[in-house]
Amino acid sequence: MADIGEPKVRGPEKPLKKGEVALIKTLIKHPMESGLRKNTETGETIPAHYIETVSAEYGGATVVKTQWSGAVSKNPFFSFYVKADKSGPVTVTWKDNKGQEWKEKAEIKVE
Repeated sequence: MADIGEPKVRGPEKPLKKGEVALIKTLIKHPMESGLRKNTETGETIPAHYIETVSAEYGGATVVKTQWSGAVSKNPFFSFYVKADKSGPVTVTWKDNKGQEWKEKAEIKVE
């Protein structure tokens, strides 16, 4: 499937003060097939293909860990907050039920 992956992660554009809260936004191209839909032309069931886990690390610790299913929409957008304690990357990892994995990061700068 060619139209899959290409993750994007965005953090704050400006430096933050220590202790401020940063909004992290993520987006990834993925079909998020539940395994329940049928191909309208052939009548065959479209196999399940969805992101199972999304996790994020910041400052050497896991700050978010989620479990998803085929009930999440195609090309999912996901956002979360982190408390900015020090400058460094927020690394987001997506893993799907077919063993594929994607990683992308955004930098947080703390003054």
